[in-house]
Amino acid sequence: MLVLSRKKGESIWLGDQIEITISEIKGDQVRIAINAPKNVTILRGELLKEVSESNTEAINIDGFMDFLKNGEK
Repeated sequence: MLVLSRKKGESIWLGDQIEITISEIKGDQVRIAINAPKNVTILRGELLKEVSESNTEAINIDGFMDFLKNGEK
């Protein structure tokens, strides 16, 4: 993992299309601004986990429903 230090107003580039800028620092919170193409999905870490869990549940439910449909023949 790469760890960098940045001050307010400074940026980090990921490739040549994604810019992350430190826009505000208040106590132990840092506000960042992300400039990226519209096709790039950006999620907070806790949301990524939630979405992943929801997708897993949906797959399990879909598989179960298929099992029920096929078993009713």
